[in-house]
Amino acid sequence: MSADMQLHVVASLLRRGRTLDNLSTGFTLLSLAVGMLQLWITAMPLLTVWLGALVLLGLIEKYYAMRVALDADLFHRVGRDARPLPETTLALDQALVSLGLQPADKAGRPWAVRSQGALRLLRRQLILVVVQLLVLLIPLLVFPLLH
Repeated sequence: MSADMQLHVVASLLRRGRTLDNLSTGFTLLSLAVGMLQLWITAMPLLTVWLGALVLLGLIEKYYAMRVALDADLFHRVGRDARPLPETTLALDQALVSLGLQPADKAGRPWAVRSQGALRLLRRQLILVVVQLLVLLIPLLVFPLLH
């Protein structure tokens, strides 16, 4: 697979992170709504911890979503740049280093290594959404069985 095509494929995969982020946002908003309702009805410490965990997971997922979205944009931009890939890579590395978004020692990495790192972020984002869903569903499934 050519380097340009690989960049486009990775960018396309990373854009799927937006769907995961939307799902997590729904979970987080549901958690906040239930938390507000819980405060109006009665304060239950265990429920507060549960909802706090859901919101915290949602916030951590937002961090990963922003990083994945940035990588998706960068991969897309580099993949469609008319300049030769080494020249584009050098310009990107210089910009990232000057903005403090990348340590200088990571400049010049091969795109295969960058792709693996970006996809690793996407997998972490997916894992956070799955954990958030499990934290949301397990008490809903367990509590009715306890009564």
